[in-house]
Amino acid sequence: MEISDVKKRVLETMDRAKRNAAERRTRIDEAGRDYEVFLAQVAVPLFRQVANVLRAEGYLFNVFTPGGSVRLMSDRSAQDFIELFLDTTEDQPRVTGRASRGRGSRVLGSEEPIGPPGPVRELTEDDVLRFVMKHLEPLVER
Repeated sequence: MEISDVKKRVLETMDRAKRNAAERRTRIDEAGRDYEVFLAQVAVPLFRQVANVLRAEGYLFNVFTPGGSVRLMSDRSAQDFIELFLDTTEDQPRVTGRASRGRGSRVLGSEEPIGPPGPVRELTEDDVLRFVMKHLEPLVER
């Protein structure tokens, strides 16, 4: 193969990689802006409502909002929590849920995307509540 052909293909690959990286940064920036609105208007208020209901029923849970996420955490154990965050490690940023619960000396955890694939702004309260209820059950079964 001629060096000129190899050079041409390498340069095309480099150019494509730069374009893809710029497009990805744009998607991440847009998702980040949408996610901040989603946190303020949907996720945090819903997590607070769940915490209030739990407290009224004798389960001590608090809501924390550390750096771009929202977490519902048990007062009894820092290992027992449900959390939402924006996952930007994939090509398309997604709101992801993380759940953790302690069982003796073991910690069981899981992560999963929230709602259907698509822009953050399309997530609904039902998507968030469905995730929270699924992972709340093991935390309140005791």
